[in-house]
Amino acid sequence: MSREELTPREIVKELDNYIIGQDKAKKAVAIALRNRWRRQHVEGSIKEDILPNNIILIGPTGVGKTEIARRLSNLAHAPFIKVEASKFTEVGYVGRDVESIIRDLANISVNMVKAERIAEVNEQAIAIANERILDILLPPRGTAHDSGTSLETKDEQFARTREKFRDMLDRGDLDNRVIEITVHKGGIPIAQVFGPAGMEEMGLNLSEMLGSAFPKKKKVQKATVAEARKIFTQEEAEKLIDMERITQEAIRRVEESGIVFLDEIDKIASSRGDSGRGPDVSREGVQRDILPIVEGSNVQTKFGVVKTDHVLFISAGAFHMTKPSDLIPELQGRFPIRVEMDSLGKEEFIKILTNPRNALLKQYAALLETENVELTIDDDAVEEIAGLAAEVNEKMENIGARRLHTVLTTLLEEVLFLIPDKSIKKVNVSRDMVIEKLSDVIKDRDLSRYIL
Repeated sequence: MSREELTPREIVKELDNYIIGQDKAKKAVAIALRNRWRRQHVEGSIKEDILPNNIILIGPTGVGKTEIARRLSNLAHAPFIKVEASKFTEVGYVGRDVESIIRDLANISVNMVKAERIAEVNEQAIAIANERILDILLPPRGTAHDSGTSLETKDEQFARTREKFRDMLDRGDLDNRVIEITVHKGGIPIAQVFGPAGMEEMGLNLSEMLGSAFPKKKKVQKATVAEARKIFTQEEAEKLIDMERITQEAIRRVEESGIVFLDEIDKIASSRGDSGRGPDVSREGVQRDILPIVEGSNVQTKFGVVKTDHVLFISAGAFHMTKPSDLIPELQGRFPIRVEMDSLGKEEFIKILTNPRNALLKQYAALLETENVELTIDDDAVEEIAGLAAEVNEKMENIGARRLHTVLTTLLEEVLFLIPDKSIKKVNVSRDMVIEKLSDVIKDRDLSRYIL
């Protein structure tokens, strides 16, 4: 079964490999992802009327909101972008407009599809690149020949010599040889002519429009054979792929399976009667600008028009000072699924430290392994670390699992500093070591505020 055909149970199982707890959120996003597959298999005109159920994830920082959305996009093999709602400004003010979200998502999608196509033609591109290198190492013969040797004999000698060079090239014997190559450089950057934003924000592809006015330049440079192979392979791969088909597929993926993670949406919510006050740009105005994109509209990008009707929007926010009901009613209606994330405590921290494929302790062990150092951590030490992190979160601002990063960094700081200068081959983290390194810091509220 391909990733696109995963059942909701299988999606949750995959998310469990990276995210501890948050079963309600996992279930909601799993259903949303499966509904996309279901919609694509619906027949008839009703297919266009089936809109995605956008989701609001409610919870403090560090509980897994962003990770859920990112892992979901990986499972769906879908174009994904994370943006902060608070970074946008109302139309009429200086700053990024909300349509740039879709333009950026289109860029990501094009790069994704392009990378796939380049991977498909990579072997062919390498073969052509090697032939170009052979032409430099052994330039093709001219038609002139010595009177004492027949042209046919010279051709045979040249072919045998070229084969020997090809064998050496394949074995890597020539990788360090320096040769002179000609590379193509782009013309005058469009941003220098029209400014960095301007026409890009209008979604026009000026590089294509003015390609003849600013032709590519050739540059001669020295490079090793290995470096030349990389440069030539990239050039030849670019020639072998069809950019028009790539952009068409990229736009299709954005429209059918694109995912926008809209973080900090609570920052643009306004308490009753608070909207528009003060020198800040109206938060309600930003909501009204976001609304058409979420509802479904046509956005002009440099690759063509993108329809946002079936893009999945997952928004998230802590909602400490506001509530989802403080969003304008129209925007609330476009996020029908609301999931309150669970706060993380000691038991969840123990699992986060050890269970996921990318668990923090596994990451530190992998880092030290590069220095030929073995890192082991006792079970009661893991329990102590989790307990201390939970305690600091209770005493100060709750930043969820991110607190584990600061605690572990403080705990292992000296070890990470001393290696590899000292001949340390094994590091064992015990409960006593954790208490010795961290207890004083945690007891001193001022110290823990600055260090943890």
